[in-house]
Amino acid sequence: MSKINIYTKTGDKGTTSLIGGTRVSKDAPQVEAYGAADELISWIGVLRAHKVSESQAALLRRIQECLMACAALLAAGDNTKKKLPGISATDIETLEKAIDAMQNNLPPLKAFILPAAPPAAAFCHVARSVCRRAERCSVTVSHQSILDENVLIYLNRLSDFLFSLARQFSADAGIPDDYWLPE
Repeated sequence: MSKINIYTKTGDKGTTSLIGGTRVSKDAPQVEAYGAADELISWIGVLRAHKVSESQAALLRRIQECLMACAALLAAGDNTKKKLPGISATDIETLEKAIDAMQNNLPPLKAFILPAAPPAAAFCHVARSVCRRAERCSVTVSHQSILDENVLIYLNRLSDFLFSLARQFSADAGIPDDYWLPE
């Protein structure tokens, strides 16, 4: 079996290829956006590595798959002819149902929450912040090229899901929300 090199040297001068072959600078908006999605995929992996229920682990894995689809859509140039996976209304509804189920079991919000223990909740808040960045970068891309609107909707909903999941992890650990109450 022949050896496959992980390095190609094609990006050594600060450029990379989008899906479809267009070369762009590594600081181009599309690269920033799919890079943020890639970072988010890793943070979701950190959450999966914590002690989570089987159903939570399955949902987190599905979220990673959807984020891979978002990243592919963000990495596609307008001229790509490749068939890419997408984000469906069902993917968005899955997040909404999960959010609703968690919110039904959590106390009403009283103020902004400061991220804290348990560790899984704190990691959810980090993932939520990265998700918001991915969303902001994706909005920039949407102004410059065609982008499936479900990418923006999914990222917006995912940040709400991660916020709710953080609260759920805290509640499951018997730790009340740490509210920011400025004096």
